[in-house]
Amino acid sequence: MTDNIFKRLHSLSKPGPQDELPFLIEENPSHDFYFPISAHEALEVLHGVSGSQLGGITHIWMRRDKRSSTPSANLPLAEFICGSGVRVIVLYPWRRDLTLPLGASKPNQKLLRPFESLNAEVFELDHQWFARFTESAIRQYCIQYLLLQMFAYHIDWYNRHWSKANRKQAEDFANQYAVRWGLDAVEILNNIDPT
Repeated sequence: MTDNIFKRLHSLSKPGPQDELPFLIEENPSHDFYFPISAHEALEVLHGVSGSQLGGITHIWMRRDKRSSTPSANLPLAEFICGSGVRVIVLYPWRRDLTLPLGASKPNQKLLRPFESLNAEVFELDHQWFARFTESAIRQYCIQYLLLQMFAYHIDWYNRHWSKANRKQAEDFANQYAVRWGLDAVEILNNIDPT
């Protein structure tokens, strides 16, 4: 592409035919942030719930957030990047104080539903809304609502050509996939030997 859009999203090279996939990349986050799950744990969970559909994922990238450390509800916690011969699940780090900025407006019920299921405390501080989690709740949220949804986008990509017109369908599929496999994925995560 002439505008190098994929170079702006990532600097990853297309894997070779002999490469063992997916590549696991873990960057060091800044001192105020950390990754609640490792790339290895993410891979084990995906192997446990996916069967043979994992084959197209080329990278699981625990990516350092190079943007501002200022709390913002607009920054993604995860992304799925597909292009230039790669299919990447990107997970960004969480704040060490276990809070998630939600913005200046009071969050709606749709946004709060996953937080309530994880017993996260939603509160307002200095005209900003936050959700505060426990360590285990953040790990569960990362698996259930981030990793599985990004993986669902990967699966959906094979079944439907993405366009702006079917964006809602892709999001609905990702949400349904996370609900269907979420508890199984959390059980897999809890059974991974940390050594």
